[in-house]
Amino acid sequence: MKNYISKISIALVMICFMGLSLSAQNAVDPNREKAIDSLALEKVKDLGKYISIIGNKDTPFSEATRVMDRAEELFAPGSEMGVSSLAEEEISYYKVREYFKRLMALNYSKVTIEWYDIQYISDLERQPDGKYVGVVTVYQKFEGRSGDLLQYKDTTKKDITIYVEKKQTQIAGRTVEFWDVILGDIRVSETSV
Repeated sequence: MKNYISKISIALVMICFMGLSLSAQNAVDPNREKAIDSLALEKVKDLGKYISIIGNKDTPFSEATRVMDRAEELFAPGSEMGVSSLAEEEISYYKVREYFKRLMALNYSKVTIEWYDIQYISDLERQPDGKYVGVVTVYQKFEGRSGDLLQYKDTTKKDITIYVEKKQTQIAGRTVEFWDVILGDIRVSETSV
């Protein structure tokens, strides 16, 4: 019986070490963390540029559609974007593609959208599925004009969920692992003049 318990103990210790080893393989190397942070912020900045292009009334429809496709690739499936207004307390949420289409259809002759003060507000936290999740905050300045007349203006603080996960690709017949950043839901946290 003592020998049986000893074998079980050894097996449990080995399983624990294997689990720790697997966990360590999926951990973000601290040296890679800065690169991941930079990639996340770059993707958020790209999204800001795409939104500005899509919302610009001078952008041809074909170009806006192409940019929508590119912007949509930044997101996890099913992600939603929040829309707020000074005129209403309620925040509406739309699937990413629907948000872009609504942005294109805004009833202004000129739309200006600018993102600024982009920064992390939470560290990446490991989830049970092995992904890491964090939050980036951004301020969006929106102006809608009819001719030269300013019709609407607001500034919105938005919190963007960031997912970081390990992926694989084939390069010259070899499987290479890398960390990728995907955007998730964009929540409105405040809207002001």
